Amino acid sequence: MSSKLDQPVSSLNGVGPKLQQKLHKLGIRRVVDLLFHLPLRYQNRTRITPISLVKANQDYVIEGRVLNCQVAFGRRRSLICTIEDDSAAIQLRFFHFSKTQQQAFQNGRMIRCFGDVRFGRNGLEMVHPEYEFDPNPTQPLSKHLTPVYPSTEGMTQGVWRKLQQQALDILRNSQDELALFTLPAGMAKLEVNLKQALLYLHLPPADADLFAIHEGTHPFQQRLAFEELLAHQLSLLQLRSQRQMLQAPAFACNNALVERLLETLPFYLTGAQKRCVDEIASDCANTTPMLRLVQGDVGSGKTIVAAIAALLAIGAGYQAAIMAPTEILAEQHKENFEHWFSALGLRVAWLVGRQTPRQKQQIVDDLASGLIQVIIGTHAIFQEKVEFNRLGLIIIDEQHRFGVHQRLALRDKGTNDGIVPHQLIMTATPIPRTLAMTAYADLDLSIIDELPPGRTPVKTIALEEHRRHDVIERIKAACQQGRQAYWVCTLIEESEALNCQAAEKTAEQLGKELQGLRVGLVHGRLKAEEKADVMFAFAEGGIDVLVATTVIEVGVNVPNASLMVIENPERLGLAQLHQLRGRVGRGDTESFCVLLYQSPLSENAKQRINILRDTNDGFKIAETDLKLRGPGEVLGSRQTGILQFRVADIERDQDLLADVGHYAKTLFSENNAIIQPLIDRWISNADYYAQG
Repeated sequence: MSSKLDQPVSSLNGVGPKLQQKLHKLGIRRVVDLLFHLPLRYQNRTRITPISLVKANQDYVIEGRVLNCQVAFGRRRSLICTIEDDSAAIQLRFFHFSKTQQQAFQNGRMIRCFGDVRFGRNGLEMVHPEYEFDPNPTQPLSKHLTPVYPSTEGMTQGVWRKLQQQALDILRNSQDELALFTLPAGMAKLEVNLKQALLYLHLPPADADLFAIHEGTHPFQQRLAFEELLAHQLSLLQLRSQRQMLQAPAFACNNALVERLLETLPFYLTGAQKRCVDEIASDCANTTPMLRLVQGDVGSGKTIVAAIAALLAIGAGYQAAIMAPTEILAEQHKENFEHWFSALGLRVAWLVGRQTPRQKQQIVDDLASGLIQVIIGTHAIFQEKVEFNRLGLIIIDEQHRFGVHQRLALRDKGTNDGIVPHQLIMTATPIPRTLAMTAYADLDLSIIDELPPGRTPVKTIALEEHRRHDVIERIKAACQQGRQAYWVCTLIEESEALNCQAAEKTAEQLGKELQGLRVGLVHGRLKAEEKADVMFAFAEGGIDVLVATTVIEVGVNVPNASLMVIENPERLGLAQLHQLRGRVGRGDTESFCVLLYQSPLSENAKQRINILRDTNDGFKIAETDLKLRGPGEVLGSRQTGILQFRVADIERDQDLLADVGHYAKTLFSENNAIIQPLIDRWISNADYYAQG
């Protein structure tokens, strides 16, 4: 028999079909889901404050007599009522009011108000407070702080509080409904009862430590944070377990194609690359599907590692698919793979949106027949009509730019008679250790933490906008010595159109100031073939200065480019700035990145620029980025459902992670009955992500 907490929200009073639909959109389907929809903040309605003691920018309950009430005319018509108690007077202001409402404010009438005090035209005032006339002096004020819940359109705080009150009543009266959801004794180092924690956080007492609650460090919040982190770890362990039940093709480690490729390369693999290749080869030699994440800083040589992984599959008679987030990056991979594989007699093809229907159909046919060993492309390679002959390995570059749906679609295409392909995921965005432990616990991790010999660190310089002419002169000098340069434009508005206009204007101005130099332009609104033509011209030396938006963040390899100028760097995140900077320093010439900023800088922007000047270490930069922007932004994963924590905070709760990992493995090995309820409660899309 299911508990009352497991009943659907429609069992609560006042929940009809429309309200039920709104709750479902927020992942609230059962009564227990309501309990874990926690307040954003709290209002203190537990005491009446004398008007003389109120201060601006705080909430208060005040009580007094109506002195006068009149309509004021200005830029906006408003109703202004003055009330007083024995200590002082204050104004109430209403921009939306009716004649009946105005008439209710009779001189001398008692009124109790709650609201936010602000500075107005004539001193302190409350704008649109909640109020009641003739309050009962014997009626007690609230004993608890009043919760304010995260909401959605059409749901007022009043509706939320009525629903939560019903859920809390069920929780109070329950005897064993939460027994299944209680962690085993001694598991959480925070010995806090779950029922007690929920009741407290929904209705804190008047003397609650609001600072600790705001910071997320209150013991009751930490109890829930521990459990939420545990649920995420268990869900990832569940993914790993489900993957291990699948079958994948086994590739031999001793591969003649790999040996032939290594013999033709004009360079030797670094120790980190060799270690990474060995880890991949070991995974692929088993029939358990590989799911390995390769992290490597900008320029660390991930592409050759991916190429060797592809040869392991091809040598065993299978195909490899490489998925890139942009056509520019896909074309870069195609050129590299063709350069390396043509001497091995292998056919590399690419599939992108700008190809003609006839070209696409020919590639699709050859892929299905097995004539193509390696296919490279964007999302086009997981269209319905694309079929593989024997897909054995999927390589996904810059994984955080793809949603889970896309990765699953490609994996499913390679499933043949129950055999699924191995997966290799690459990222040039270093992920802090704490974040990797939490976000990618279902993946095996390889790190390429060594740059190839000959790569010179890029020197980063920050200059104010008024030094723009000096920067242009430096570009002129570099290009006259046979070098090339990038000039990246950004705008504060999130508008592709405006960014492109800024880039067009900059390209026009630079063309005038850099007489005799060839200035090119690339941005997101150009057609794919136009972008490709410009990038090809720049790579071949036909363009001296390339003006661009951030479309060049990944996938551009021009060793002759030794100078990067980034306008308004204060408007970009650290990881993106580091990626852009990585477009230079790819040859043997000293390279520079100039951050051309607008004053004054915010403290956050100063920190970002300083860390870029101080280090080229992507992992140090990632740690700082995590502190400044949070895990969802660092991973670029807000759209994928990863790390959307309700209570937990990766940076704040680092000290919980070791215990969480230990207990997650313990619970999982014992196949404890609480695993699925924990996952279901904290991860609203648990069924979908369980496919990953």
